[in-house]
Order: sequence, then structure tokens, then C-alpha cells
Amino acid sequence: MLRALDVRSGQRVLHVGLGSGYLTGLIALQGGIVYGVDRLEGVIAMVRERLHGLGLGNFWAKVDEGSSGWTEYAPFDRILLTARGVEFEPLIAQLSSGGLLVALRGEGMRMRELICVKRGPDDAVATTSLGPITVGLDFADTLLRLGLITPAQASRARTMAATQRRPLHDVLLESTHLDERDIYRVLAQHVGMLYKPASELIEAIDSSCASTVPRAFLDHHNLLPLGEDREGQLLVATTSPHAVIEELASAFSGKLLKAVLVSPTDLRRLWSAIDLQHGDANIEVESLNDEDLLQGESEAIEGYATGLFDALLLDAVGERASDIHLERYGDRVRVRLRIDGDLHDQTRFTLQPSELAALVNVIKVRARIDIAERRLPQGGRIRLRAGTGRFDLRVQTQPSLHGEHVIIRLLPQDSQNQTIEDLGFPSDLADAYRRLLDSPSGMVLVVGPTGSGKSTTLYAGLRKLAADARRKVITVEDPIEYSINDIQQTQVHPRIGFAFADAMRAFVREDPDVILIGEIRDGETALEAIRASQTGHLVLSTLHCNDAVDAVQRLYDLGMHPNSIASELLAVISQRLAKRICSDCRVEVAPNPEILAELFPKGAPEGFVCFEGSGCARCSGHGTRGRIGVAEFLRANAEIRRAIGHQPALDDLRAMAASAGLRPLRDALLVQIQAGIVPMSEARRLLQAEAMAGGH
Repeated sequence: MLRALDVRSGQRVLHVGLGSGYLTGLIALQGGIVYGVDRLEGVIAMVRERLHGLGLGNFWAKVDEGSSGWTEYAPFDRILLTARGVEFEPLIAQLSSGGLLVALRGEGMRMRELICVKRGPDDAVATTSLGPITVGLDFADTLLRLGLITPAQASRARTMAATQRRPLHDVLLESTHLDERDIYRVLAQHVGMLYKPASELIEAIDSSCASTVPRAFLDHHNLLPLGEDREGQLLVATTSPHAVIEELASAFSGKLLKAVLVSPTDLRRLWSAIDLQHGDANIEVESLNDEDLLQGESEAIEGYATGLFDALLLDAVGERASDIHLERYGDRVRVRLRIDGDLHDQTRFTLQPSELAALVNVIKVRARIDIAERRLPQGGRIRLRAGTGRFDLRVQTQPSLHGEHVIIRLLPQDSQNQTIEDLGFPSDLADAYRRLLDSPSGMVLVVGPTGSGKSTTLYAGLRKLAADARRKVITVEDPIEYSINDIQQTQVHPRIGFAFADAMRAFVREDPDVILIGEIRDGETALEAIRASQTGHLVLSTLHCNDAVDAVQRLYDLGMHPNSIASELLAVISQRLAKRICSDCRVEVAPNPEILAELFPKGAPEGFVCFEGSGCARCSGHGTRGRIGVAEFLRANAEIRRAIGHQPALDDLRAMAASAGLRPLRDALLVQIQAGIVPMSEARRLLQAEAMAGGH
């Protein structure tokens, strides 16, 4: 390809489809001024980092599907087209007189045709075939070059796909724990298909299209005719990158068909929206059973409310929601999903009070909650699967002025697979945490408010401990959130006299090396935790408090002797969850002057930058996608232990901790802001006013 392109120093080159950046780098090294276009922001960021790391500043790039080239910088002396699904003819107009265009033609996964197009001085165009060329990238290669999987994961997936005779993307979806929609978004770009999330397709649904073709045929071929787009083409959703939608042409004579790749969960969401319009949707979950939302149908509790529950759950799973809130205010029903820490109204669900009452009854039955009791708060659980994802649903009902409200927390069970590396901690803090887990005895506390990721941090540590066959690990939890192999996990039952403290007294006689306590809630549990630490056990637990130093005060308040705390406490990690900027639409922005003044009263440091997400399809327009841990770390060194033993005032203890090396939450957050991981607006949400400027 490079030989055919024949780049000379100083020539302007347009490269559409950057791939790994290898060709782009070679062109830049030859002296070409490169303008890169790629569909993936992640690819552009990777290539830019590699080229700038080589000292190559002759590279500019933008996110685009490619067919429009880059008119602002045209004409180009050379154009290289390696992207799939992009026709080369529209790009010829951006060639300079005497310029060359080299392109890969065809949609083959391994073999494609290499062509060369030359534009003469009189604008005449000559096209020459240079023969077939092996491109060699499979879907695992694409994920690998994006940094989404490791070489070992790619190799295992290829082996499994070959031996099991299954599509490679299905194996990767099951074996890598990548987000389902991310897998299908990249897969669509890999094969040159259009991709859209369900949230962008639901409004365009014409349910009469789906009823034109037998449901059995559509289910067998994973197809769903949706409706016409603005260009008059009939959109057909499918989960198969090799779907043959032409078989539907006879049912929609005279219409042009366009395939849209969607994830399995989103396809089910689209079907659920159609079923609701017809009033015949069926729920596909069972109480405390691992039924699959995407396969099979329940014969129990049918009707509109059941279908509504199905649709609501599928939307929550598809939007990565952590909680569902169902509320009634007079004659108005409000449905909200908590996504990345914020609640968002779901306008698609417009319910009447009678419909909410029926929905609450369905939820109660599924969660095994007393359906007749409406005066007291009640709690229950539901387990479900959505494709490869398993979820534990914690249901809580709450009596209110206008009727019962329901809050459902969705706990994805694949979170148990998070490692310490996945927590987002800086490398030095991650190393310090690993070293704490190797301690023979002592107490490690992870603190923070509800929903700050404390349990996730502890479970990541448990995964490391489970891999060490020389140590026995016992947990006592309420409830057991995730099941981990090779860890002995125990559920407390206070009603029968088996609470945290009772479990601790029993555990120390079972020869454990490590004991995890789900939460220290009272003085009795705190005392047993310290006693277990004193008898040679490593104790891990959580506390509800505001920061690392406040955890020490909390132990004082629970009646623990200062010297006992000083001798057994190894470290405290205080953490919060901050919104993560969407990598696909991240842009540098001017800092908010009010927040900047709070963070730096004496003026911001030179070169301070911050970023935000502009909103895109991947993040549903929010600008953020997912959350990341931001942690404050207090290690109990000799100076801290002496201070704890004298039980000083809280402010004095904070000052001593700061002088002894406490890494405050503010500093950790600023590192994430500067790195373009967290938006600056998170500072006010995570830090108290006094802590914004570095105080306590």
C-alpha cells in the first residue's frame, strides 16, 4: 500500500480508517502531512499518543465515518482509504491534480482488493486494480488494538470460537466482561454496519412493520423490522453482523431495507416496546431463579403490568442504571433511573396511578413481598439474567401519602470479577492496597457514604486473596452481594440471634487467616473485629463515615479504647465514585470560573486543563459513561498511631494526619480531572466546601 501511495516529503495525505496507526506513522515518518479520519475516538487518541510519542507533530485527526473526507483541508496529494464500508468515489473530488488514491475495496474479512486511482491534470480519472491483498484483522484484533482486551484473552476467544463453532463476538462477549453495547458498537464498525442503541430507535418504531412478518421467522433470524427513517428506508434491527435482510424484501415490496446492528438486550427492549403497544408482553424473570430476560417466557402473571415490568427492567439494564425509582405524586406517576449517580426521568413510561398499583403488585410477587401489606416498608430480592449479564435486584417498598413507592437496586453480579486494577486507583495506591492484603494481622477499613463502591473495593481484594491457596478467607455479610469461588461466605440472620458479632466470635475458632465483615455497625461488632485482629487475623471491613480521619473518630464513638485502635488499625481508604467522562466525546473545555476559584483561591497552577463530554450516542448524550473510584488513603504509621492513642480532637488529628502523609480526596480528584478522566463539575459533588481549597 505504501509503495502504491508513493508519498513524498511535504505532501498532504488524507488517511481514512486509521487502524492500529502503523501505516499512519510510516506516512508521517516519510514526511507526509497526515490528516486522519476514523469512526472511533479511542483509535484517534491511541494513534495521536503513539505518533506524538515518536516526536511526530505532522498529524491531525477528527472523528467521522469517512465518506465525506475532510473538505476543510482539501485538496490532498494522496488519499489512503482502509476503512470498511466507505466508498472511494466521493473522495476523488478531494484529490489534487496528479494526485493518487489508494483504497481497499470489498467487504471480505481476510482478503480484499487493492486499487489505485490517479487524477490527471485534465481531471480525468484512471482506476487500476493492484490485485488481492490479505488484511488479516479479525474482530479480536480490532478489540486488541483498541486496548479493550489482552492478547491472552484474544487467543483464548479464538480457540473457543473455533472448537465450539460459535461466532467470535459471542465468545468475546461471554469471556471478557466487556459492556455488551460497546462490543456491538465496535463490531458494527468492524464489519461496516450501522449501529444504534435502542434509545435512538424506540421513537421510530412502527409496530405494524413487525406484525407483517411471522414472529417465529423474525426470532429465528434475529430480525426486527422497525419503521422508515428520514430517507424512506426501512430499518431492520438485528444482532447478527451477517444477517441477510433481503429475505424480508417480499414482505415490504418497493421499500429499501437498511440493517441496523443492535445488542441482544437492545433487541429485546425493542420487542418489549412493540409488545407493550399490543398489550401482550411477558416478563421473563423468576424470583430467586436465574431466568434469562432474553430467552423463554414466563407463564405466570401475564398482562400489561407484567410486560411493563419486563420493559422497565430491560431499559434499566440497557442504560446501565444502578437503581429504579417508581413514585406517585397525586395523579402523577414518576419513573426514574439512576445512571452514573444521577436520577433521570424516563419519559417513555407514562403511567396512570392504576397502572402503577398493578406494577407494584407484580414486583411484590416477584420479590416475595407481602402483597396485602401497604402500611409498612418491606424488602425483597429478585434474580435475573439478561443475556450474559446476571443481576441481583434488591426491592424496597415505601408507604407514602399517595400510595407505595418502589426502589429497585440492580447489582450486576459480574462486578465480582473486578480486580484491583479495575478500580481506577493510582498505581501507588493500588500497590499499597495489595501490600495491606498481604499483612498477617491488623485491621483495614474502607469507608464512605452509601453507594461509594466500598464493597466493590473489598471484593476486588477478596479476589486477590482467593487466588492464594495458603490462606483461608471467611466473610460475614448482610446481605451477600456477590458469590466468590474459594471464599467461605456467611449471611447474618439477626432474627435468630446470629448477628455480625456472633459470627465473629465463631469465626476465630475456625482457623481463618482473613476475616471480612460486611459492615461495622455497633460497638459489639467493632470490639470483636479488634479482638480478631489482636489474635493474629487480618480483618477487612467498611464503615459509614465521611473521610479517613473520621473513621478513627467513629471507632472512638463506638467505645473502642484508643490504644486498641492505634495498635490494630493498618490503614483507612475513604472513597467516592466520580463520573467518568465518555472517551468517545471527550473535549477540552475552559474551567468553570466559580469552581476554579474554590479549588485554587490563590490562582490556578499554570497549565491547568479540564475536560468534559460533549454527548454522543455511546453515552446517550450525558457526556459521562460509568464511574471511577476516587480515594483518600491514610496509613497508620508510627506518628499516626501515637496520635490515635492520645485521642486528640478531630481537627488536631486531621492536622497530624496531613503532616504524616495523608493523601486527601481533593488531591486524588484533581489528578483525575487533569488527566481528562473526571469532569471538573464533580468537585462540588464530591467535596465539602471547606475541602475544596485544601482544608478539612
